Amino acid sequence: MAFDPGCVFCQILAGQAAASFVAQTPTVAAFMDINPVTPGHLLVVAKDHFVGLDDTPPEVMVEIAQMGQRCAAALRKSQFRSEGINLFLADGAAAFQEVFHVHLHVIPRYRGDGFRIGVDRGSRPNRGELDSAATALQELLPPSSR
Repeated sequence: MAFDPGCVFCQILAGQAAASFVAQTPTVAAFMDINPVTPGHLLVVAKDHFVGLDDTPPEVMVEIAQMGQRCAAALRKSQFRSEGINLFLADGAAAFQEVFHVHLHVIPRYRGDGFRIGVDRGSRPNRGELDSAATALQELLPPSSR
C-alpha cells in the first residue's frame, strides 16, 4: 500500500491515529469525520495514498463511490437526521480540498442544518459557446470515454 507518513488519513489507516470506522474493504475505508458538518458525517477514503482524481485509478474511484452509496443508505436508516445526503469530493486546494488524500464526504442533510454551498453563477453562455466547450473537452477525453 502506498503510504505518506505526513498524511493524517494514511496515519489513520495504519493505526497510528484514532478513527471510528464504519466499514472497510481491501481498497477503501469509511470512518466518522472528526469535525462533522452534521451528525453522522463520514468520510470514505482510499487505503492507498492518492492525492486526488488525477492519480486515483478508476477502479478505486468506483469503490469509493460504491462505499459512499452504501454509507448513505445506512445513514438514511440510522438514528441520524438525514432528509437528504450530500456526496462531496474536493479535488485540489481551489476546490476546498484540505487533506490531500482522495476522500469522499458523505453528509446527512436536513432542513435548517446550517450547511450551505454558495454559488455566484456568473455568465449564461449561449448554445454555441456550450457546444464549442463540449467539443473541446470531447477531444481531450480518452477514446473509451467518448
